Amino acid sequence: MKNKDFEKLFFSKTRDFLDEYLTKQCSRSPHTVKAYRDALTVFRKYVSVQGLSLKTFGFQDCTRDFLLGFMEHLQKEGYAKSSCNQRLAAIKSYMWYVADGDITQQQTALMVSRVPFLKNPEKEKALLSEECLKALLSAPGNRKIEIRDTAILVLLYDSAIRLSELLSLKLTDVNLKNTTPYLRIHGKGDKERIVSISEGTVKHLKNYIKLFHNQDTPAAGYLFYTLIHNQTNPMSPGNVERIINKYAEKIRPEHPELPAKVHPHMLRRTRATNLYQSDVELELVSRILGHASTQTTRIYAKPSLEMIKSAMNRSNPELNAEQPLWPDDEVELARIFGIR
Repeated sequence: MKNKDFEKLFFSKTRDFLDEYLTKQCSRSPHTVKAYRDALTVFRKYVSVQGLSLKTFGFQDCTRDFLLGFMEHLQKEGYAKSSCNQRLAAIKSYMWYVADGDITQQQTALMVSRVPFLKNPEKEKALLSEECLKALLSAPGNRKIEIRDTAILVLLYDSAIRLSELLSLKLTDVNLKNTTPYLRIHGKGDKERIVSISEGTVKHLKNYIKLFHNQDTPAAGYLFYTLIHNQTNPMSPGNVERIINKYAEKIRPEHPELPAKVHPHMLRRTRATNLYQSDVELELVSRILGHASTQTTRIYAKPSLEMIKSAMNRSNPELNAEQPLWPDDEVELARIFGIR
């Protein structure tokens, strides 16, 4: 195949897009790159299902109707609307990358950008109530492994850290000796932030480090690790999710209001909402969470019923000051009516 013909193929630039542009030039996280790769892989499989070959499917074949058919196919396969939209967003991003390097593809990129996303009504994100949160954080016991589990649960909530950030924490990122103890967190886009932690969390971390990072334990750079064949490895996301589910099920009989599924991000969301409801400025909450924009943080800005009541009372002072229409004195009331 001639090089000129190859460059007209839709998937001819996916490797450069994923491995060069997103990874090296945009410094996107491995998780983000994987999401884009998965989306383009799902699209590639749809192309094959339509009886088309990667050797002939070109940019001109990626029409509006073809993409609408792709979105319909995803829904029939049981994908959530948010997942369908994520895959479409990846294709749009890829096409703009192609068009930036090849002006002849700008019309195709523009057409792709106008394919509508599926309407996906936002559902109320579940939070942990104060009672459920306290029960969950105190659910582990005092055995060695349970002390580790407590440290994970408490740190997830107190620092509002992402799961991926927690698992990438090194022992050197934890500073417990400073006047204000803190974590050095490496977030999305290789951005670094400092987040302070409470004295209670410091206590749990000290207990954990004393047991899992001493002269009798294997050398491990990561704060939380697993030991396989006498080799330390970063703890997996699945392992943390299992830990959380284990204690969620333990407390569920006494707390039936606990959300059906408790996951690591729920602790982050609960912490962010609690900070906002405690009158912490949104800009500061955004900094703690590692958001590039406060617009992203606004999804956690959920007012409590007390905040709503207070705001409504403040906005209607004349209603609050309203006097009863009729006096309580029966004689005076009779006089008003013109009788005795």
